[in-house]
Amino acid sequence: MSLTQAPILETKNLILRGPEKLDAEAVIAFLLDQDRAEGFGASPNRGDAWRWFTLNVGHWHWHGYGYFVIEDKVTGKPAGICGIWNPEGWPEPEIGWVVFAGFEGKGIAYEAALRVRRYAYEDLGFTTLTSNIVPSNTRSQALAKRLGAVYERTYENVAMGEDELWRHPGPDEVLS
Repeated sequence: MSLTQAPILETKNLILRGPEKLDAEAVIAFLLDQDRAEGFGASPNRGDAWRWFTLNVGHWHWHGYGYFVIEDKVTGKPAGICGIWNPEGWPEPEIGWVVFAGFEGKGIAYEAALRVRRYAYEDLGFTTLTSNIVPSNTRSQALAKRLGAVYERTYENVAMGEDELWRHPGPDEVLS
């Protein structure tokens, strides 16, 4: 049972849905992996990782959007998270993505981000979106470029330090 009011979105290979209690372990494991989660905001301990998971649940209730859990249709397992993030201190709403260990290299983040962007423009009425990327995260930079986003500026992120803001094409460019 979802902990939020998130809709269920589908793609060819994925189900994007609200977080459930059973998803906590997969998200916590990711956040505790200091190397894999470095560009996202790794947690130093399990308690902080758990708090991030519940922060996402609260983000859905506060904003009406947040990170979806990406469920792989073939295995039924959580493959990552992707959604719209805009906590206090963020410059504006962003599309963020994470793929869990064992699911890399399958185009999951790209497929999920395309669907989330469409949801933001069609269902939520957004007119612009960004992605905030740590300068050393070349994989996310490459994905942002593949999504049509362009580097706009470097700024000081309250949670991540130096961060790059990448601007996604607007609804007129991607929904036609």
